[in-house]
Amino acid sequence: MPETLPSKVATGVAGLDDILAGGLPRGRLYLVEGDPGTGKTTLGLQFLLEGVRRGERTLYITLTETADELRAVAESHGWALDGISLCEVRPNGVSGTPEADYTILHPGELELGEITKTIAEEVKRVRPARAVLDSVTEIRLLARDALRHRRQVLYLKQLFDELQCTVMVLDDLSAQHGDLQLQSISHGALRLEHRAGDYGIGHRRLRVIKLRGVAYREGFHDFRIATGGIIIFPRLVAAEHETSFQPGQVVSGVPELDAILGGGLDRGSATLIMGPAGAGKSLLATHYAVGAAHRGERAAVYLFEEGSQSFIARAGGLAMNPHEYIKRNLLTIRQIDPVELTPSEFVHRVRESVERDHARVVVIDSLNGYLAAMPDEHALALNLRELIRHLSQQGVLTLLVVAEHGLTGGGLKPPVDVSYLADTVLVLRYFEAGGELRRAVAVVKRRNGPHERTVHELRIGPGITVGRPLTEFEGVLAGIVSRAPLPPKDTDGA
Repeated sequence: MPETLPSKVATGVAGLDDILAGGLPRGRLYLVEGDPGTGKTTLGLQFLLEGVRRGERTLYITLTETADELRAVAESHGWALDGISLCEVRPNGVSGTPEADYTILHPGELELGEITKTIAEEVKRVRPARAVLDSVTEIRLLARDALRHRRQVLYLKQLFDELQCTVMVLDDLSAQHGDLQLQSISHGALRLEHRAGDYGIGHRRLRVIKLRGVAYREGFHDFRIATGGIIIFPRLVAAEHETSFQPGQVVSGVPELDAILGGGLDRGSATLIMGPAGAGKSLLATHYAVGAAHRGERAAVYLFEEGSQSFIARAGGLAMNPHEYIKRNLLTIRQIDPVELTPSEFVHRVRESVERDHARVVVIDSLNGYLAAMPDEHALALNLRELIRHLSQQGVLTLLVVAEHGLTGGGLKPPVDVSYLADTVLVLRYFEAGGELRRAVAVVKRRNGPHERTVHELRIGPGITVGRPLTEFEGVLAGIVSRAPLPPKDTDGA
């Protein structure tokens, strides 16, 4: 009789189940490898606690940590180990106090075969549906050679297979660079990594090395260890979330600005607002967010440099009245600290505001701060491309603010070139006229539909006013401003 395909087992980590297309195939052995402190024990406990919630028998076999140490890990997350059987194998005859829910063994100088036999007896006694073996590193050290190590692991694997037990085998990578023997024996393999940052939090990420018979999501996925366990933020693949939406235009609330844009910005498009510090980039983006809230649509603003209170006070000072919309949950202001947040976690938050809270306008102010969260320019562009594509597929208008280095133009340069990702590009500049520093705005790109190609003066306070075209000046965008030559006089009849 042919073997039926196994059902999936939820891991207890929603993000991991998403990566694994629903969970781990039941009744198989899986390798979880990583350096110390990467979260292997936490993941193993979450896996077993999910089994307890489902009424399954579970077993944690530990050769490295004591029961008290495991309890301390659980308590740090607010968990209780009730329902999990513990088999504690401690070398060198360390004494312990037996308790009803625990089996404590003292093998002393037992040979590897005796330890393996003891583990097997405990597995047969409990007959778990889920098990964790922590860690196979100890078996490797006792085996002393690869062949003996492989034989012992294969023996345990066969035992778990006979019981149809789904087991996670934890492996410490501190002393070696991956055990290919274990990877070949296991049905699947996960690797946890932790890279220390130059400043702020470290970067934790997970990768599925192999998983037989499952179309899992490849690549690296960021994760965080928080109170309550591991939280994984799967890498966004925009192609998996295609949907339809009602096309249309989004107006800013400034008629003159909408006019030079050909009526407004398109839903499902991304707009890049570029310019030097203080030129009015954030103010333009805020007008669209507040305008959406005024129409009864939800908008989300993510601030990387400015504080939320400062943002609200500035918008209020320009008669936008953000407090009203914030109270009605139509406008959400999120202050983001890039040294405390990974790029994938930020993407996850943006997705929540769109998919759960139904935001129709998203403002990211600014990409300079986003770049600080991901210094690799190439990775930033790829990550940002998937996010913009996903938001566009959801019919969201995305506004990206980029601060350019410089003041008046010419030498202005953005920290990263993402203009090709945007459907519309608005450029803001300073220029000097009559001894006064003035602002200018121009639409330099719009993929869908016509737009004005003239440079207009931009006035701020109170509100925003877009003036007439600056026909009397040349070189405003280049930063080399001069008076345009007057047209020749009509000399007919002179």
